[in-house]
Amino acid sequence: MSPSPNSTTPAVAVPGTRFAVPVTRFAVVGNPENRRTTLFAAAVRAAGHAAPRVLAWHDVLHGRFAFTPGEFVRIDSPGENADVDRLLRDADDPSRVEGTALWYHRFTAALREVTGAARRVGAAPSADAEDVAVMFDKRLCHARLAAAGVPVPPALTGPVGGWEELRRRLADAGMSRAFVKPAHGSSASGVMALTVAGPGRVRATTSVESAPDGRLFNSLRVRQYTSEREVAALVDALAPDGLHVERWLPKAAQAGRAADLRVVVVAGRATHAVVRTSRHPMTNLHLGGARGDLDAAREAIAGAGGSLGDALETAERAAACFPGTLCVGVDVLPGTGWRRFAVGEVNAFGDLLPGLTGLPGSGAEGLDTYAAQVAAAASGAWPPHSARGTAS
Repeated sequence: MSPSPNSTTPAVAVPGTRFAVPVTRFAVVGNPENRRTTLFAAAVRAAGHAAPRVLAWHDVLHGRFAFTPGEFVRIDSPGENADVDRLLRDADDPSRVEGTALWYHRFTAALREVTGAARRVGAAPSADAEDVAVMFDKRLCHARLAAAGVPVPPALTGPVGGWEELRRRLADAGMSRAFVKPAHGSSASGVMALTVAGPGRVRATTSVESAPDGRLFNSLRVRQYTSEREVAALVDALAPDGLHVERWLPKAAQAGRAADLRVVVVAGRATHAVVRTSRHPMTNLHLGGARGDLDAAREAIAGAGGSLGDALETAERAAACFPGTLCVGVDVLPGTGWRRFAVGEVNAFGDLLPGLTGLPGSGAEGLDTYAAQVAAAASGAWPPHSARGTAS
């Protein structure tokens, strides 16, 4: 997948323009100390290219950035940096849950400036700002996927003002089990798996911890709330930033644990996949989830009359809804018995899977997620032909 360092670099078209530019250099907008940035830089060097320029999000948010013609500009996550988080949502503590609406507004505004500046000089950003804006609004993302015929869990439409409204609307929709998610959250921040069994009978499984003064914090410990008063307080505190509420679909199991798939799609092709398992409804690895057995999942799917390719195709269909973005991580939810698949989320920065190499036949064999993206950018495999313009 990766060309020889001595080969002639082909032209790569930039989405939204009518010309093509050669990818001769790499740059990354990220947090310099973060392993996402260092892993991508290592992949660039390993492919025989010069080390990428690193533009720190802290500088970018202060307007200190510039690009040069021919650069491939990787847009990476601004997360895991307290100073950057403070700039994006005025947070006094990066573990705070609230403030995601302000974060979204400032981040997407900065992203539009960055991608616009890159394109104006003939650089090629790895992501389209509007694609990322949709991915970071779970309501918009769900609607886009559904409109494209991608299977997704049924969801409530329109805003949810608080607990009393949520309770009523869940009853009207016949949803006794639902995932309640901050519309602009990530990494399961603020997510609760909610069961409503009747008056006064509720259970919320979440990593959110409520302080005595009502502030909400992320925790690495998943806990359960069974007091309706406590659950109501959580929902009421999260609602002002926007909520996405969808039916809690029963998941397949592996070794007695709930299981799903994270599928990384690079340049339209599913290149990497990992099974995630957990004893909790949320399978995120930082919340106690663990990597499962992909071969066992493949066998279970085959035993149900399908193939792993069905799950990969579902992920590719979801990724196709974001054609201006080189790489996405798709959360594929296998139903009970591994018989059918739905898409839970599409993640703009869902490629942090250190040490995971490409699937057989994917074209990324032996490459990690970052090396696969470097190879796609350098080879001209992205953007797809449908997104390319012609020189004027």
